[in-house]
Amino acid sequence: MNLASGIAAFESRNFSQAMRLLGPLAESDVAEAQYRLAIMHQRGLGVVRNELMAYRWMTAAAEQGMSWAEHGLGCMYLDGDCVKQNIKTAKTWLVKAADQGLEGSRGLLDMIADDKT
Repeated sequence: MNLASGIAAFESRNFSQAMRLLGPLAESDVAEAQYRLAIMHQRGLGVVRNELMAYRWMTAAAEQGMSWAEHGLGCMYLDGDCVKQNIKTAKTWLVKAADQGLEGSRGLLDMIADDKT
């Protein structure tokens, strides 16, 4: 399977094609494919929204160190989306993403800190 073709299908909003191309790659532990499947399941893009699958794929990609997935998983925990809200766990994942240079994660961490004061 070709990751670039799967990403192109995702980006062009051809989600059924993206699912067909990215699914086998995600099962083979390709973090980028796992992340995009997580987004599709989380938002119901080309599939019925499935919180369990969204969480499964986002976690799989985040555990491989993919910064966008770390950010996404942190947001899931922060918002209680697809998983029970847990601010401490959200911070853990957002720190990992911020440490890789994601400014959005740093901004969320700053907002969380501001909420505590």
